[in-house]
Formats: sequence, C-alpha cells, structure tokens
Amino acid sequence: MQFTSLGNTGITVSRICLGCMSYGSGDYPAWATGTRGWHVGKDEARGHFAMALESGINFFDTADVYSAGQSEEIVGSLLREMADRDDIVLATKVHGVMGLGPNRRGLSRKHIIEGCDNSLRRLGMDFIDLYQIHRWDPKTPIEETLDALDSLVRAGKVRYVGASSMAAWELSKALYTAKEHGWHRFVSMQNHYNLVYREEERETIPLCVDQGLAVIPWSPLARGFLTGTRKREGGSTTRSQVDTFAKDMYYSEDDFKVADAVAEVAARRGVSSAQVACAWVLQAPGVTAPIVGATKAEHLKDLIGAVDLKLSADEVAALEKPYRPHAILGHQQPSAKAMSARKG
Repeated sequence: MQFTSLGNTGITVSRICLGCMSYGSGDYPAWATGTRGWHVGKDEARGHFAMALESGINFFDTADVYSAGQSEEIVGSLLREMADRDDIVLATKVHGVMGLGPNRRGLSRKHIIEGCDNSLRRLGMDFIDLYQIHRWDPKTPIEETLDALDSLVRAGKVRYVGASSMAAWELSKALYTAKEHGWHRFVSMQNHYNLVYREEERETIPLCVDQGLAVIPWSPLARGFLTGTRKREGGSTTRSQVDTFAKDMYYSEDDFKVADAVAEVAARRGVSSAQVACAWVLQAPGVTAPIVGATKAEHLKDLIGAVDLKLSADEVAALEKPYRPHAILGHQQPSAKAMSARKG
C-alpha cells in the first residue's frame, strides 16, 4: 500500500479509502434510504475489513445515513475488534435525513452536535478522525454550521472536519468564513469524480489544490458503471439492476464510449476495467485517495491492486478522449430527494 498526507495536515492515510455504504441490512425504518438489495452484513463484512487492514488500508469512510446508522455500527464493531484505534483514520458524515422530525436533518448546530454524539455511540468510539458535512445546507447559515463543527473539534470529539459535494463558491465561502472567525477549516473535499464525470476539474479540484485540501472522490467507478457490468441493454449484477441513482447520472451513449475505452485499455494490459478506472483517478492531479466500496471480497482485492497500476500518458489520453461535459451531478443526496418525493 502507498500512503500520503491528508491534504495540508500531518495525518497520513492510505491511497485507497474503504467506503462503507454497502455495509448494513435491509431492515431499517421506512423514512430511511439504504443500499436497496445489495447490503453486506457484518459477518461477510468481516472478511472485507480483514483484507483491507492486511493490505495496509488505514482510511475508512462511512456516514450516519448509510442504512440508517447500521453501517456505522458494523464499521465501529469490526474496527474495534480488528484494529488499533490509533492506527486507523475513521471518517463519517452528517447532514442527511435521520428521522421524520424537521430537525433530524441538515446542518443546524442542533443536528450536528446530536448527529456527532449519535455517530460516536453507534461507532463505539470516543472520537471521529474526519467529520464531514455530507452536503451543503442552504437553509442554515454557514457560520452556524462551522461554529458547531469547531466546537466539536475543541471538545475533542472530532480531530478534523471536511466537506462533500458542493459548488466551488460554497466551498470557498466556507473556507474564508472559517478563517475569518478563527474556526477550524475543512481539510478535505469528498466529491463526485470519475472518468464519466469530470466536471470537478473545472473549479473544485483546482480550489482544493490551491487551498491544500485533500481530494477523496466518491464513486471512482461511477457506481460500477466503469467495471464492465453495465451494458447498453441492461446490467448483469444485482446492484446494476436496482441502483436507479446510477441510471439517473450515467448511461448516456457518451458515457458508454468512455466505458468502452476503459475496457480496451484493460484488455491490452490484462487487468480488469475496475483497476484501470481506479488507477486513472489515483493518478489525477490533486487526488489523495479515492473511496472504493465493494460487495464482494474479490472486487475489493482487485481495487487494492489499482494502487500499483501505472497508466502511460497515451493510455490516459485514450481514456479521457471520449468524455463530454455533463450537467452538475451528485450535489444532492438521494435520501433527501426521496424524502422530497414523499412530501410531494
């Protein structure tokens, strides 16, 4: 495993971050959204964590909304069982809908502090290494959000704070507002970035590089679209058949041309499409560690191997050539959209 700094901080993380959205079960409240048919339970997840830790991965990312807290419970339990707390970097997130009440969501001081306490309880840990706002909250003043996050750092419950998917101007506003008030600033950006969605290269990633923020992209394989399991006529896996969120974001003819280019490079190199797609993200300027998830141990092993796959300049050019611009995708949480649909 290779390691790097988490942005402009002194903390060291593996070049691969294990994303934990798939860990949970189908048994969660009606208001919640989960992984919808492709859950991985605790017993099966144990093998994933053993492989990750053995390979050198020390960076793990989850969120309170993943299976309504079940992911945090599984992640916390397995890491307490299998790892030394001081050897791992654990990240989780706050913002999404965590109940039917109007204050059980968003980035108010009330919800952030309650959310942090609830995450710590589910994780069974005393502190969170990286606490991230899962999305921007237009209903809450950013000053209130940043002040609440700063209070968690000063209370010792959180070590660092980070952000996820938002406009570059929103991230910039958060950074200069924190600096203006002497609050702890975001050290990372968890954004939507992969070979079929590269709009982050226009403003957000350059801003992160300039300001020293770690870039830890989510969905580096485009929710499996770049693995070769998604076909123009339909998907060949359970997730590809039930993941409607992916179909809302990808699946255009231009996207399939990118996937075809990935498959061609993979065939020439004698590796999987997943490895090629992940290796491309790893070599992209500014990227610290892509967040990779898996429902099968062999898929995780494959992605870990992407760290050592070096793409040539010609291969990178071939992978990038078919790309066409997209509308902004991924700034809105699926859970929030689902909640709005229920209200409407």
